[in-house]
Amino acid sequence: MRVTLERANLLKSLNHVHRVVERRNTIPILSNVLLKADGGSLAMTATDLDLEINEAVPAHVEQAGATTVPAHLLYDIVRKLPDGSEVMLSTDADGATMSVVTGRSQFKLQCLPESDFPQLAAGEFGHSFRLDSDVLRRLIEATQFAISTEETRYYLNGIYLHTAEADGDIVLRAVATDGHRLARAETKAPDGAESIPGVIVPRKTVGELQKLVDDPDVSVQIELSESKVRLTIGSVVLTSKLIDGTFPDYQRVIPVGNDKDMVIDRKVFTEAVDRVSTVSSERGRAVKLALSDGQLTLAVNNPDSGSATEELPAGYEAEAIEIGFNARYLLDIASQLSSNEVKFSFADAGSPTLIEDPEDKNALYVLMPMRV
Repeated sequence: MRVTLERANLLKSLNHVHRVVERRNTIPILSNVLLKADGGSLAMTATDLDLEINEAVPAHVEQAGATTVPAHLLYDIVRKLPDGSEVMLSTDADGATMSVVTGRSQFKLQCLPESDFPQLAAGEFGHSFRLDSDVLRRLIEATQFAISTEETRYYLNGIYLHTAEADGDIVLRAVATDGHRLARAETKAPDGAESIPGVIVPRKTVGELQKLVDDPDVSVQIELSESKVRLTIGSVVLTSKLIDGTFPDYQRVIPVGNDKDMVIDRKVFTEAVDRVSTVSSERGRAVKLALSDGQLTLAVNNPDSGSATEELPAGYEAEAIEIGFNARYLLDIASQLSSNEVKFSFADAGSPTLIEDPEDKNALYVLMPMRV
């Protein structure tokens, strides 16, 4: 293999693919990136056996071929090469090493054979649809913070993507929950998505996808099978196994009878919560909301360090109520809202609270209270 390409193009693609490779691997080949030069491009592939990313970059191919080299090492080398330089990648006669040459710099990397590199068998994808990248990014950003990190409840370790009926329309819905909070976002179902099966996209795949959908003008091709999802974003193809589990019936958690509504300035509220939570314990992070006619009082009491209170004007006309929440969860949800105000709907101190953006009906959040 002998190929020459622009350092900027090589770095951009390596930046995408090397992130999939785990830093510590018991299987040496999984630390490597597969490089395949053919025609007018260099294709790069990385995998952790659950997630595979492939990207092709334009290149001048003098000799076609393929090899694998350590992914993080190659990325670090290319990252430190001078801007604007051209990089030549070439393997020696026996394929045991690959040279990385630019200007007066030369590196030799140990190779492992292409034949050892595992391929994530894609199989048949029965469902296919397109989604604008800004719409997909919004679905991800509005929900990914609520993904559970608790490995024992593995079926909550991702975003549940499915279709549902809402107000007579079919919508594509993303849901995530960790048992303490729930986030739901939706958009009108695109053509081809109406009959997709409900799937759970893993947390790592969601994280990689979030970094790839940064161009608002790009359309994302989404293909689904019973066990895998494949997403094509420009020249990048991301293939991932889905979580094999049943997502809980989240609709039962969303309260419908909460009749105590509070509307408050979002920026004023988040800054006040952030201030009073300064004295909260790292473990508890509890903040108490005391509501009475036209007023909200935030209070934090930490026996080890002190206490804090702050009063805010609020649009609230129901009976007085006191309820506690994790301050971090309140701030996470408030940061997802885009309008100037946030609407809370309470039932009582022990029941789930509904949080909505008054100007965006496509997202809602549910937060479980804490005892304070």
